[in-house]
Order: sequence, then C-alpha cells, then structure tokens
Amino acid sequence: MPAKSSVTSSPLIAAAPPRALVLASTSRYRRMLLERLRVDFATAAPAVDETALPGETPARTARRLAEAKARAVAAMHPSALVIGSDQVADCDGVAIGKPGSHERAVRQLAALSGRTVVFHTGLALLDAASGECQLAVVDVRSTYRVLAPAEIESYLLRDRPYDCAGSVRSESLGIALLERVESDDPTALIGLPLIRLAGMLRAAGFDLLGSAGSR
Repeated sequence: MPAKSSVTSSPLIAAAPPRALVLASTSRYRRMLLERLRVDFATAAPAVDETALPGETPARTARRLAEAKARAVAAMHPSALVIGSDQVADCDGVAIGKPGSHERAVRQLAALSGRTVVFHTGLALLDAASGECQLAVVDVRSTYRVLAPAEIESYLLRDRPYDCAGSVRSESLGIALLERVESDDPTALIGLPLIRLAGMLRAAGFDLLGSAGSR
C-alpha cells in the first residue's frame, strides 16, 4: 500500500499593497520635509480659501485649514491617506503673514526684534476611504534676537525670505536671527511636524519602518 504524502498545499495570500500617500500642498518646503521619511507620495494643490474666520485664533485657523486642505484633496484621491498642513504665526495674539516684499520684510523684522513669535502648525491625516481624520496643532516658540537695521538688511538681501511668515527662513541663514527655539517637534517650524506625522501614520496602519513605508 503506497505511503500517504505528507505534503499539503496552501493558497498563496498576496500582501496588501501599501496605501497611497498624498500631500495636500505644493509647498516646496513641505515636500522636502516629507521626502526625509523616504516614502513615495504624490502632491496636489488644495483649492481652499485661507482667510481666517472672524474671531478665530491663529491656532484654530491652522487646525481648520489643515483639515480643509486634506478634505479638498481627498475628493480626488478616494483611497489615499491625505496629509494636510497649515501654519499661522502670531506675536501676542496678532497673526503675522508672509511679507511678500523687501520693504514689508524690513518692517516686520524691525517689529519682531527681541520678541517671541509662536508658529502654530496644523496637521491633518485623513483616511479618504474611511473618512477618519487625525488632527493636531504643534506650536514652536521662536524668540528673535535684538536686531540692528544693518543686520536686517544684510539678512534679507542674502536669504530673501519673502514667502516666509515672520520674514525668517529658519532652515537657512535665518537661524542667525533667532535667540532660541522651543518645540517638541522642530520641523514644525518649517511647516510639517514630522514626529507627529509619523505617529499619525502608525496609527493609520502605515508603518514607516516596515514594508508599507519602505522605498
């Protein structure tokens, strides 16, 4: 009598493909920060009115706009994890915008000399498939040195931070304008808090250190 075979067959189970990531921003600063995590992602421009609502605090504006940007882009990427972020700076409760020109940047830096600015960075991670949205606001307190007019002129001509709130490019020469920076998530100052984002991705099942996040 022939011996029974001990070999059994089992169906192959294909691993689920990693979730697509979409950054709801065309900011080159946020794109460069997200690239540090070594993940593949797409970018999309959110069509969102960034005007603050009457009586809205800077922190609430940042949080609301981060979520609004993620939801605007999720409509075009219904199965993706969508990252939204927005930053609003304030000094003593007054919102500080991007100067847009050399003259306004001179006035802004002169007004901020020796003072502390709080950069509120809103962060949203929206699961477009389920509608679940994780939200956070990460604050960075940046204290400017007392700046001489010649220092302001020299800095602005060399770094040209006219598209940066507070007229400072902290990842570049602008760091020389600051006396100290206080935060538990330092990349928030540039516009995308990577420590908080990594935690949100883990909670959503996207493991940056596992197969889902490998690149």
